[in-house]
Amino acid sequence: MAASCDLLVAAEEVALSRAMGRKRALQMLLTGETIDAETAAKWGLVNFIVSADELREASLKLAKRITEASPLTVGIGKHAFYSQIDLAQPLAYSLTKEVMANNAITADAQEGISVFLEKRAATWAGA
Repeated sequence: MAASCDLLVAAEEVALSRAMGRKRALQMLLTGETIDAETAAKWGLVNFIVSADELREASLKLAKRITEASPLTVGIGKHAFYSQIDLAQPLAYSLTKEVMANNAITADAQEGISVFLEKRAATWAGA
């Protein structure tokens, strides 16, 4: 399940074994080793780790932070990230440059700039 997550908060007690590069995955496969949450964090598999009793609160806090952003912009960013991740660097830069330029002219981008300058809550058009 961890392999399919965009972001991951792990409890200290949870063992993780997916969503990693081939060398780490093969190491685990060939040796039978499992990894704990601390190792998963070191390997970049989880965003952060918390105690089991803090897991729900930490996950909700992360989700709330994301939902405060423009749904349109988050969607554009997520799509662009996954579209460019396996491309050669020049192609990835070209794609993301185009996406960022197109995103910059959306109503939500203009609202984001205004929110920052005016220090007020956002009203997203793309919501």
